[in-house]
Amino acid sequence: MDMQKKDFEISFIGLKLGEHQFDFEIDAKFFEAFDYEEFEKSTLKAEMHMLKRDTQMALQLSLSGEVWLPCDLSNEKFWMPLEAQADLMVKFGEDFDDSREDLLILPHGAHSFNVAQYFYEMAVLAKPLKVVHPDVEAGEKGQEIRKQLEALSPEEPEGRERDEDTDPRWDKLKDLLN
Repeated sequence: MDMQKKDFEISFIGLKLGEHQFDFEIDAKFFEAFDYEEFEKSTLKAEMHMLKRDTQMALQLSLSGEVWLPCDLSNEKFWMPLEAQADLMVKFGEDFDDSREDLLILPHGAHSFNVAQYFYEMAVLAKPLKVVHPDVEAGEKGQEIRKQLEALSPEEPEGRERDEDTDPRWDKLKDLLN
C-alpha cells in the first residue's frame, strides 16, 4: 500500500465506544497515488466523524478546499473550490464487501479499514463535468475562444426547418386535454 494511502488507515480496535474525529490533509501526492493527474495541486482538508458502537460504526466524511486545474474553455489554470460530503456505515460480516457506496462490510476479526478510496472518489465526483474559469464565466476572459467555438458549432442547413411531425395518436391525446 502506498505511503500516502496508508495515512488514511483507521485502527478502531483500541477506540472507546462513542464519537471520534480524524483529520487529514490531501495534496497532489494523494492523487498521484491513485494515478489521477487532473488535480495538479490540491489544498483539501478531509474530516471523518466516527460514531463507534458495539457492532457497527457510522462515519460522516467531509472534504473542502481547492484544487488546481485547467479551464475546459480557455485552458487557463485556476484554483477551483471543491466540497463534498458522504455518509458510510461500517458493519461486520463473513467477508469483506465494499460494493455499495454507503456500506462497508468488514470480516469479523478485522481491526482497521482505509478511507483513502472514499475521499478520492468524493473529490473526483465533486469536480463538475465542465470546468470553467470564473473570469471566463463572468465574460472577462476568453471572449475570442468563445467566438471561435460559436463559429465552429454546427448549424441547421438553410431552408430546412426542424421536423415538427408528430405521431397522430399523440395529437388525439392532446385534443383530450383541451
